[in-house]
Amino acid sequence: MSASPAIDLATHALTQWTGPLSLPDFTRIGDGDFAPVFDTALAAHKKEIDAIAQNPEPPTIENTLKALELSGDPLHRVSAVFWCRAGAHTNEAIQKLEREISPKMARHYSAISMNAPLFARIDALYQQRASLKLDPETLRVLEKSWKGFVKSGAKLDEKGKQRLAAINEELASLGARFGQNVLADERDWVLFLDEADLAGIPTFLKSAMAEAAEARGQKGRFAVTLSRSIYEPFTTLSERRDLREKAFKAFTMRGQNGGETDNSAIVRDTLALRAEKAKLVGYDTYADLKLDDTMAKTPSAVMDLLNPVWVKAREKAVADLTELGRIAADEGANEAIEAWDWRFYQEKLRVEKYAFDEAELKPYLQLDRVIEACFDVAGRLFGLTFVEKPGIATWHEDVRVFAVRNADGSERGLFLADYFARSSKRSGAWMSSLQSGYKLGNGSMPIIYNIMNFAKPSAGQPALLSVDEAKTLFHEFGHALHGMLTDVTWPSVAGTAVSRDFVELPSQLYEHWLTVPDILEKHARHYETGKPMPKALLDKMLAARNFAAGFNTVEFTSSALVDMAYHSRADAPSDPLAFEAETLAKLDMPSTIAMRHRTPHFLHVFSGDGYSAGYYSYMWSEVLDADAFQAFEETGDPFDPAMSHKLLKNIYSAGGSRDPEELYLSFRGRMPAAEAMMAKRGLL
Repeated sequence: MSASPAIDLATHALTQWTGPLSLPDFTRIGDGDFAPVFDTALAAHKKEIDAIAQNPEPPTIENTLKALELSGDPLHRVSAVFWCRAGAHTNEAIQKLEREISPKMARHYSAISMNAPLFARIDALYQQRASLKLDPETLRVLEKSWKGFVKSGAKLDEKGKQRLAAINEELASLGARFGQNVLADERDWVLFLDEADLAGIPTFLKSAMAEAAEARGQKGRFAVTLSRSIYEPFTTLSERRDLREKAFKAFTMRGQNGGETDNSAIVRDTLALRAEKAKLVGYDTYADLKLDDTMAKTPSAVMDLLNPVWVKAREKAVADLTELGRIAADEGANEAIEAWDWRFYQEKLRVEKYAFDEAELKPYLQLDRVIEACFDVAGRLFGLTFVEKPGIATWHEDVRVFAVRNADGSERGLFLADYFARSSKRSGAWMSSLQSGYKLGNGSMPIIYNIMNFAKPSAGQPALLSVDEAKTLFHEFGHALHGMLTDVTWPSVAGTAVSRDFVELPSQLYEHWLTVPDILEKHARHYETGKPMPKALLDKMLAARNFAAGFNTVEFTSSALVDMAYHSRADAPSDPLAFEAETLAKLDMPSTIAMRHRTPHFLHVFSGDGYSAGYYSYMWSEVLDADAFQAFEETGDPFDPAMSHKLLKNIYSAGGSRDPEELYLSFRGRMPAAEAMMAKRGLL
């Protein structure tokens, strides 16, 4: 990529957003626009940084910290659009640029973090902080900024700085390649079936499989893909054991198939570089580095949470396996239960115990109605309303745009939602932003988006969700609310800019409102008849919500334990996949259950740095969310106004403006114990 002097950042569609509702005008953005705009924006940001660092005036909050926080707006804008495209609607051109821009961005931000004159100004403010009479949020931003510089190598000698910059650049390249390899394996594997192969498959899944086959040029056939929205119900319901085995092996071997898309060497090199980076900046292990600014603080605190949960979960799973074996034997199966059989027989056990199956629920969980339920809860808790704005061009025709308003009718922000799976989208579900909300300078309105991977129905058919998919929608919308409701001054602590083991609290807590009886009665209505879910079925669903506790918790906790094992050692394993197997053997991992995310496709941990040594945070936050919802239950009203106000003030709108423990204590008055979480999961 070479810089283009012809780019005017003040007028370009990528950096000056002139589309409807102040969105980017996606009709004026082409794949070839990104590279020259990135180059120009990087150069402009460097110029701003140099001006701050070389300012002859003594450092002040205004001319240093504020100037730093508001710098790089064009770069933030082009980055926001690009990374949205890279995850939600990519292609070869975008992927090629991702491989180029990832190390370039790492190099750019490393140079900022290691800019000696700039750090000297931040350091001077930090040393004077007690006498500056700063408000609590500004003080926290200053302290976090100073610590960020130090952890990024600001105090290293020149040789150390050069090495750390090189490590960051290489890690960025490896992360981009890792994610693209997983996407390629997911995109390229498909199992085409005919009607005769569909024993046990209900209509809703046939429809999704037919749509997936037609999208791949096989109209009239049915496709099993590695999207969870098809893979999981297929391996749960298909009576064809041979096909379940094929799908299971393909799913668990993503990123480990040899050739160009194999991630084994990438993981090895990533772990080695992370271990070296930790030592370089003064930490014993990479886990120590990552946990330094979290609620957990240390790897031992994480293990104190995970180990007891693992013991209970494994006991439950082993007991469940005996039950599954009994059902298989009753049906005349001669083979021992294997990993590709678990979901299949577990569903039969659910039917036996609770006299219903997941397929009975789907007609009552229409996507549009679950979206309405999300909005309804947000309105009742926080006074928000959502108005859809059709016909606005975005990154894909499936994206829906909603204007968000406060209770008094004033503008709150925008919410964009992209719900359906496609081959150009990476797997999973996530929330991110095109623009965060803050008050500094001229201020900024939040523009938040959710990405899902639900199976797209055939034309004219409704999209029907499983209970887990409906929970996922509520989960990601909880993240979206955290971004939309932010009420802070400084950009660096806006919305979800909180510690990793606190960020999942607003999302996991929001899931609880899906199963509030009043919400289900209003929104869980049959897509054909409009009738509410029968009370008997609702009662069965609520009674069965912890049914798969052993399986689900073993899946998750094994992934979290392997992540922590990788990153809490002083040296990196030379063969990570052998180390994964050794770690699972020490845990006595049931052979009939696979990790939710095996190493070669563990995107949370290896496609970037987000959840490395941090996958445990979902469970840490779950301890908080179980206790937090209990606060509403104690009032007798899941929408209690006083509790809703405390939730808004201390959790959803506070961002990272205060220490997370302080925020939780302000909301609840005490810290929770893990027993509430284990009871919620049905492990006690």
